[in-house]
Amino acid sequence: MDFLSGLLCLVLFLVLVQALYSSKGRSKKLPPGPPTIPIFGNLFQLGDTPHRSFAKLANTHGDIMTLKLGHTTSIVISSAAMSKEILQKHDAVFSNRTIFDALRAHQHHQAGVGWMPVSTPTWRYLRKICNLQIFASQKLDANQHLRQRKVEQLIADVHRSCCVGEAVDIGQAAFKTTLNFMSNTIFSFNLADSSDQTAQEFREIVQAIKEEFGKPNFGDFFPFLRNLDLQGIR
Repeated sequence: MDFLSGLLCLVLFLVLVQALYSSKGRSKKLPPGPPTIPIFGNLFQLGDTPHRSFAKLANTHGDIMTLKLGHTTSIVISSAAMSKEILQKHDAVFSNRTIFDALRAHQHHQAGVGWMPVSTPTWRYLRKICNLQIFASQKLDANQHLRQRKVEQLIADVHRSCCVGEAVDIGQAAFKTTLNFMSNTIFSFNLADSSDQTAQEFREIVQAIKEEFGKPNFGDFFPFLRNLDLQGIR
């Protein structure tokens, strides 16, 4: 018990020191945002429905605002016009992403084109492959019938559920459609509908990855706690 108390005091001390250090170096050029609580920032303002909390905060602070999630500074965009301005006109400035701690478990952030630092040789090589083999106009046109068929299947599934009065899990339906489209593009069969053991294992892995990435992680909000892996996510 004494050891746990000492460990807790040490963690709180480190949190306090980090909070004081961060407050001194905070930039004054950030967009406006709600008042923050020492150490925790705006975490307690998000609640159980963060998307609704973001919408309410945007009504007060505007389409672009600053939130402190623990010790992580986040810029929240809440309008299509502002998103277009940032993603199209200033995409090079905002192209890098925050790497969540769960991605570091097996070094996924070093191999995934969506997470690698832009303009590195590996990133440029992978982007070239994607542009030529996946996102080229000819490739997209060739797969148009496949996308249309998957959307039609999604609409048919929703219609059947409506006819029998069943609730539709939108997230699961979208996941199934996206997975089937990707697996048809790469492997030429439906992974989401297949009863094959390999397909089932693949679905379970994808679902587990989604759950781990979606969990709030102390290491993401308080980077100095990352190596402790308090929630065992790694």
